[in-house]
Amino acid sequence: MSQNLAVKTENLGRIYKIRNNRKEKQRELLALENVNLEIREGELFGLLGPNGAGKTTLIKILTTLLSPTSGRAWVAGLDVTRQPAEVRKRINMVSGGETSGYGLLTVRENLWMFAQFYGIPSAEANRRIKTLAEIVGIADRLNTKSSDLSTGLRQKMNIIRGFLTDLEVLFLDEPTLGLDVGASRDVRSFIRRWMDENPHRTLLLTTHYMVEAEELCDRVAIINQGRVLACDTPARLKQNLRHEIFFQVWVDASRLLDEYAFLRINGVKHFHQSPEEDSLRLEISLEEEAVLSEIIYELTAQSARILRLEKREPTLEDVFVQLVGQRMEEVENVAVPAD
Repeated sequence: MSQNLAVKTENLGRIYKIRNNRKEKQRELLALENVNLEIREGELFGLLGPNGAGKTTLIKILTTLLSPTSGRAWVAGLDVTRQPAEVRKRINMVSGGETSGYGLLTVRENLWMFAQFYGIPSAEANRRIKTLAEIVGIADRLNTKSSDLSTGLRQKMNIIRGFLTDLEVLFLDEPTLGLDVGASRDVRSFIRRWMDENPHRTLLLTTHYMVEAEELCDRVAIINQGRVLACDTPARLKQNLRHEIFFQVWVDASRLLDEYAFLRINGVKHFHQSPEEDSLRLEISLEEEAVLSEIIYELTAQSARILRLEKREPTLEDVFVQLVGQRMEEVENVAVPAD
């Protein structure tokens, strides 16, 4: 393994054996299949995919919490299966929605206790706790029992716990899961600031939020059904879609439109509609802009009045649609959980 790689996987696979009861025949669930990744030292790497895609399974293997069924993986130059104790000394992990310490202890006491597990001197631990609490905006809650914190504040405490040790590789598994917009923005801002402060830090982030991957990550691997479908910078992933034209259209309609009537139009690559408070929002991609006139004609035929029309640049959501054939939310509605 190259010294410049913080994480490497070779043909990594994981199969779960599932049996709901003793009488039922055991079945297999494929969580990961032939995952090959290389994450460079100093990189903020994103694993983007729907719930059930296998992201958490991969994180658990890389953090030595789960053994692979096939293939190998290295973290900080160490084999996660053969050298798990050494790997654990060099990593930390935070998961969104996880239990937050001991409820009877204050925020400060929980964080100080965790710092002692890693051998951080007490004075240094208290200094880091104070600094990080100010950065993420919970300095005024350090003496509050963790059981009295809101979900958002508990997750901010977890974020501090993850960054407190400042080890070689940090794993964040859906760190903003369940947070409101403001808290999510604070966490993302902190993550980016932490990475910018030290070029040797490496962070692997899993998320199913497109904006999170696009805003934070140096490179992104898109994963679905346990397979990595593409891996590159967000800019390069989107560049492959430059030949398509993307529009957002808001229409006044009394019901959902007949999608197939639009998809039958020659030159329509994708059509998706989402009900909003007083309108329908249409996401449309076309092979060429001239096809828009036929879209407008069909809208008129279906008694849908255009309220607003915007041409836009491609997004990671569009990349996902191109690779999978469905939007992230559509996949999540039918996916069998593999995470």
